[in-house]
Amino acid sequence: MTAQKGKDLLLKVDQTGSGTYQTVAGLRSRRITLTSPAVDATNADSPDRWQELIAGAGVRKCALSGTGIFLSSTSDAAVRSLFFAGTTANWQIVVPGSGTIAGPFQITSLDYVGDHTNELTFDIALESAGAITFAAG
Repeated sequence: MTAQKGKDLLLKVDQTGSGTYQTVAGLRSRRITLTSPAVDATNADSPDRWQELIAGAGVRKCALSGTGIFLSSTSDAAVRSLFFAGTTANWQIVVPGSGTIAGPFQITSLDYVGDHTNELTFDIALESAGAITFAAG
């Protein structure tokens, strides 16, 4: 696999729940974290006191944080309204050369960053709020 350009990572949202996704931003820097913490079942009867884990018992979670530029004032307004409403929406995170992560997310942080000599950027953090899917592509 050849290296993929980070600028191709897209953030899309279905603000109305209709199944139609609107691209709101390309992210310049980002982190996608998928976690599933282990559940420890070790007890006094564990063989030689070796740790024992319960397979599949951890709570799975997806989190995204990134910095980008909104594509338009409409994109900015869509994201801002979701944040202030505190609601979840279906999002797609298009990872170039890999696929699409999709599902319900809630915006947990939204920062606007500006330098008087450069464009206005934003920092966003999303947390999964339900089942997440991954479609290769």
